[in-house]
Amino acid sequence: LNIAALMSAADVTGAEAIHPGYGFLSENAQFAEIVNKRGIKFIGPSSDLIKKMGDKIEARKIAKENGLPVIEGSAGNINSIEEAKKISDKIGYPILIKAAGGGGGKGMKVVNEPTELEKLFPLARLEAKKYFNNDNVYIEKYFKNPRHIEVQVLSGKNRTIHLNERDCSVQRKHQKLIEETPSPIIDEKIRSDLLNRTTKMVEKIGYEGAGTVEYIYE
Repeated sequence: LNIAALMSAADVTGAEAIHPGYGFLSENAQFAEIVNKRGIKFIGPSSDLIKKMGDKIEARKIAKENGLPVIEGSAGNINSIEEAKKISDKIGYPILIKAAGGGGGKGMKVVNEPTELEKLFPLARLEAKKYFNNDNVYIEKYFKNPRHIEVQVLSGKNRTIHLNERDCSVQRKHQKLIEETPSPIIDEKIRSDLLNRTTKMVEKIGYEGAGTVEYIYE
């Protein structure tokens, strides 16, 4: 995680490219930018795209603009309890408050009825600030018995391929325990549509490297 030390090592060895691994620096837009400014190839998406896709609100907008189905919810950051009430009444309870800046179940609160909103909305923002240094939250419809379906993609400058879908519904506290492929719950028609739409979106936004597009299915 020491960017200065890594860049020093790259200079000493004359490295032409850096693969950031998974998580941590692979999701750090600043690191990608520094690597590219040094004339070294960052194996992964551009720093601009990392910034955009790392923010869940921005990622939802990009997905929607590129033809992917998006769960009904707020268009952007929710700043007040009044705004939260308005959007929640519109889409209907239960709803899910989610942190824009991260995942793993942090800054995530399920609200089953209006009386719970005043308590859980500020809690979600506090938790988001604590874990991601970003208290932006958004709201979307909550599904009680969903399947968590992911599509794995590999994308280069000239071609994007998918590695099929995986079902990640077996979870504990919103953390995946088992990933199963193919998903036992979706049929061939849904599978084909899902994989085609995902590949087209990834190509269109100019994503490079390995990536995952996640869906909720009920």
